[in-house]
Amino acid sequence: MTGRLPGKTAIVVGAGQQPGETIGNGKAIALTFAREGAEVLCVDRDLSRAEATAQAILDAGGTAFALAADVVSEADAIVAAALERWGRIDVCVNNVGIGHRGDGPAHVHDEDAFETVFAVNFTGARRLVKAVLGPMRAAGGGSIVLISSLASTAGANMVAYEISKAALNRLAVATALGSAKRGVRCNAILPGLIDTPMGVGGTAERDGRDLAAQRAARDAMVPLKGGMGSAWDVANAALFLASDEARFVTGVLLPVDGGQGARIG
Repeated sequence: MTGRLPGKTAIVVGAGQQPGETIGNGKAIALTFAREGAEVLCVDRDLSRAEATAQAILDAGGTAFALAADVVSEADAIVAAALERWGRIDVCVNNVGIGHRGDGPAHVHDEDAFETVFAVNFTGARRLVKAVLGPMRAAGGGSIVLISSLASTAGANMVAYEISKAALNRLAVATALGSAKRGVRCNAILPGLIDTPMGVGGTAERDGRDLAAQRAARDAMVPLKGGMGSAWDVANAALFLASDEARFVTGVLLPVDGGQGARIG
């Protein structure tokens, strides 16, 4: 396959997805990268979900491999598996993120919720970035893409989630500046309201709405005509940042949010 990532090797952590009517960000990113010529290591804690994404790539004529791993505790193993297979890593995407029922405003959030969310959303990403920087810096180049959230710059009701994603933003900038001289780029994507199984299904359960009502409520919050974005919008942004078209782009926090983040007041 040829395209915008010809011959590239790419790790996508969080490439599986929850069951649902739509596609998730990680799966869409993995499929898009493969369509554009990359070989993709599809990583997920749930092996069956990683395998489903890898099989979808194979069915479309691409090249993919599945790996079951928890980025919080197995970041080094993920990178080692990629190096064993390819000998190099051109692109690394961290698409891992969770919410928690115990999350909430600063005055009421649950301590365990904060520790759990921060460990998954930030610590896992930090460990993955540290692990992949060695081979990328040694090779003289590479692209790291971190999937953050618009919640990192807005909101007041999910302090654990918001702070974990804000920390992820700073990790992206610090990584970009710290490895720029070695040719390694690092950027973050800040999705707004995206119609994914986790985004709609998870919040519908939290808010006590059915899926249709939750979609309508989320669509109404987006300034851009058409309502929520899809995982393909996030995947297309990741594709640009991963590709050589973005060779002069690093340290960027890119909103993919239909204009939500542009609102003031």
